Amino acid sequence: MITGLMLGLGLSASSGFRIFIPLLVSNLAAKFGWVSISPDFAWMASDHATIILLVATVVEIAAYYIPFIDNLLDSLALPASVIAGTLLTSQFLSITDPILQWGLALIAGGGVAGSVQAGTSLLRLGSSKFTVGTGNSIVSTGENIISSILSVFSIILPVLTGLMVIGLLFLLLRRKVSSKKS
Repeated sequence: MITGLMLGLGLSASSGFRIFIPLLVSNLAAKFGWVSISPDFAWMASDHATIILLVATVVEIAAYYIPFIDNLLDSLALPASVIAGTLLTSQFLSITDPILQWGLALIAGGGVAGSVQAGTSLLRLGSSKFTVGTGNSIVSTGENIISSILSVFSIILPVLTGLMVIGLLFLLLRRKVSSKKS
């Protein structure tokens, strides 16, 4: 269960950068037998899911390079990343009680995804403000790279990646609390 939770957290953090990259990586990992998913999520390893996620990933990546559309997508991405993070975490939890499974997935996976997405939205907003949108393509490229690398590392080293995500969120939260006290 711990490995599944850590895998889900790593992929959830990745979905805070891009929604469909970690879903596609998860799909391919399950399809090739690199990870085990809950039987209720067998559809995630289907050929149909692969095609849909591949198209969605390409469209999402391309759309973030279009001025104005990137900021519009950020407004939609927060709830979508929470849903993706919840789904990504839930599929790797081998808990028989669905309330516990989905509750843990929502709090942990959805919370991590939403936190990361909120941070990336603020970064893009700052980039739009200070560069009049010209720096957003650099931000988008960075988000694509981070999402891809984090997704792959989550599959290869799930516990280490999950602990790193928890540690980073803890440090950022601590920094935020410290700055408010000052």
